[in-house]
Amino acid sequence: MPAKKVSAKAPSTGLMVRGFKAAGIACGIKKNGKKDLALILSDTMARVAAVFTENKVKAAPVILDMKRVKKGASRGVIVNSGNANACTGKDGYRVSESMAGFVEKALKLKKGDIMVSSTGVIGVPLPVVKVSAGVAPLIDSLSYDGLHDATEAIMTTDAFPKKAVRKTRIGGRSVTVAGIAKGAGMICPNMATMLAFFVTDANIGSNTLKRALKESVDASFNSIIVDNDTSTNDTAMVFANGLSGGDEIKAGTPGYAAFTRLLTGVATELAHMIVRDGEGATRFIEICVRGARSAAEAKKAARAMAESFLVKTAFFGGDPNWGRLMAAMGKSGIKMREDKVDISFNGVPVVKNGLDTGNESKAARAIKVREVTVVVDLNDGKSSGRVWTTDLSYEYVKINSAYRT
Repeated sequence: MPAKKVSAKAPSTGLMVRGFKAAGIACGIKKNGKKDLALILSDTMARVAAVFTENKVKAAPVILDMKRVKKGASRGVIVNSGNANACTGKDGYRVSESMAGFVEKALKLKKGDIMVSSTGVIGVPLPVVKVSAGVAPLIDSLSYDGLHDATEAIMTTDAFPKKAVRKTRIGGRSVTVAGIAKGAGMICPNMATMLAFFVTDANIGSNTLKRALKESVDASFNSIIVDNDTSTNDTAMVFANGLSGGDEIKAGTPGYAAFTRLLTGVATELAHMIVRDGEGATRFIEICVRGARSAAEAKKAARAMAESFLVKTAFFGGDPNWGRLMAAMGKSGIKMREDKVDISFNGVPVVKNGLDTGNESKAARAIKVREVTVVVDLNDGKSSGRVWTTDLSYEYVKINSAYRT
């Protein structure tokens, strides 16, 4: 039975944005019968911007979207989970076109009005017949309060749905940004590292929207690391329908700064959720590097530590082995002097001027918690950078050794 339509004024999950409907249903792609098909739809033509995976092996929907996003306008996106539609050749590309086409035909839209995303197992043909059969009930289920269902429908190994919403005033108008994401493994800062979809009622042009999205992604999704693998399907996409009204937000204005902060805030919330949900993760780790010669060097050093399996396993074991951090920075290629470096774990100094402080027992107690903050001061400049990561546990190996079964 189709889901009952919900008016924009009805009690909601709090994810509602003016003029956007969404839905999520099960169409049979997943073996476990869970939701696996989602649709996000704007009532009117919306401005669209996106960033995609930097992996040389790109899934069919990514290739299609890279073409469609160039016109800067779209009505929405259809997303499936349980199958990546990657490494599926020309047939896979035609399947992506068909997925969009089913929605376009049902809603009497023009070819190219709908974007497509997929996530799941690589190298397996996507059962397009199941998608075709699911489009009608999917459209019937569209609701202004449907983003939660859509969030559930894009999940794969996620332990929980990831969603966030924020509001602010820009030019005297209330502007809302809501976002949903999926991701727990195959997370590395080379684009957007998973699937993420944002909707906003902001009045902003597509080029300006693209610039804001890139800034937001760099500050959020490109600052998280779970396992240093980049997916074939990584996509972050934002739709802006302009229903907030008011003057168009222009780059370089206070309005643009306010909108970018809003979008970045939502993206950062989602990014943190992805790290906290890192497959088998037992600790959420923030690595802050200070005193670097440049922001790029600070980020490079932080990333080197976050990517190190030896660093990640030390945190899993509750071992304050700061030598592994020092070694990771040393191989990163940044300019540094080890005799200037200070390191602390959750406020406990473990290294001063490159030497051990004798606080190992205190540091060991300090890091045996869910959230760990590592501060590294290179004392060689005024720039800083940070990344968020996880430890590496037995459960990560277990989950990924049986992903397809």
